[in-house]
Amino acid sequence: MQASDRFNINSQLEHLQAKYVGTGHADINRFEWAVNIQRDSYASYIGHYPLLSYFSIAQNESIGRQRYTFMQKMLLPCGLPPEREEE
Repeated sequence: MQASDRFNINSQLEHLQAKYVGTGHADINRFEWAVNIQRDSYASYIGHYPLLSYFSIAQNESIGRQRYTFMQKMLLPCGLPPEREEE
């Protein structure tokens, strides 16, 4: 692998990370990554009507109630953030 190949791969990765926020970056921690994944999943559930209707039938709720529940879960999908260590 040559130096030009590494530069090209890194520039492509930086471009993807700038274009798609959920792809993360070098300084993202585990909690933030999990929050991105959960929010992306809930947004997909809300945006795809057949998937939303599947969840509503499985949980015996109306589609509107299920959509509202998913939106509420998007606020804190993984609970409160962990305490940061002060250095």
